Amino acid sequence: QVHLVESGGGSVQAGGSLRLSCAASGYTYSSYCMGWLRQAPGKGLEWVARICYDNSVTHYAERVKGRFTISRDNTKNTLFLQLNSLKSEDTAMYYCAHPISRSSASTSRSDYDYWGQGTQVTVSS
Repeated sequence: QVHLVESGGGSVQAGGSLRLSCAASGYTYSSYCMGWLRQAPGKGLEWVARICYDNSVTHYAERVKGRFTISRDNTKNTLFLQLNSLKSEDTAMYYCAHPISRSSASTSRSDYDYWGQGTQVTVSS
């Protein structure tokens, strides 16, 4: 059974940084791409970033490109998201997600079949 647990969220001022983690278990973690998505209050789910296999393949949403960095440690089955230069519009619940297809982790919510419980990021201006 796939199990994902996020941590690292919190409240920061604009311009600050946070590092989110996602501990994965129940499957061959290194064989799967992984994604981070977020949901702001009153808004729909937004894809943030994806990473495949090792740290050589990464993609970002335009809104976070240059500020966020996705990475993974395949020896510890852990996914990370470094959030820098945070803005108030980054306030959201952040989720890591396991894709149905191991080579996917696309921008579509329907591409994912397992989610963590989320970790809240709140940025004050």
